[in-house]
Amino acid sequence: MGVVMDLVAGDAREILLAIGVEDWQGLRDPGRFVAHLPLGGRMDQGWLDLLARAARDVTGGDSPGPFTDACCPLEGRRLTRLETSVDRTIERVDPHWIEDMAILPDRSLDHVAARWIELIDCEDCEVEPDDKPMIREVAGEVVEFCRKARTAEDVLLAWTI
Repeated sequence: MGVVMDLVAGDAREILLAIGVEDWQGLRDPGRFVAHLPLGGRMDQGWLDLLARAARDVTGGDSPGPFTDACCPLEGRRLTRLETSVDRTIERVDPHWIEDMAILPDRSLDHVAARWIELIDCEDCEVEPDDKPMIREVAGEVVEFCRKARTAEDVLLAWTI
């Protein structure tokens, strides 16, 4: 299945509480959290590195940087690994990465998604034709999440293998 990942924007304490009690439905509550993007087993952090690279390639800029460089563990062992029925590693996402993804122009998204598919195909695994629409959709979802998350106090990545 791969890595199970969720990006959540809002108050870090509230996010940790929801994850700690496994309130996955609560993460989707826009009255409680600014944004939530469940990435399921569709990808891992390396794919988000490739998405950032695709954005740089298309825009000709030097940002956003790699996603993995934008993530850092929360302070304290208990915060870094939440012990739920499935241990989740929790990392904070640098707001600059969020901002850099959020400002991608709509007119560039199709090109970014196409380049992302090429990079995944070349570097990670062969992309089946049936998977390409899903990958294009995920690219848009990540950018939309980032646009909403710009106003959030924190953005956390919760993941498990």
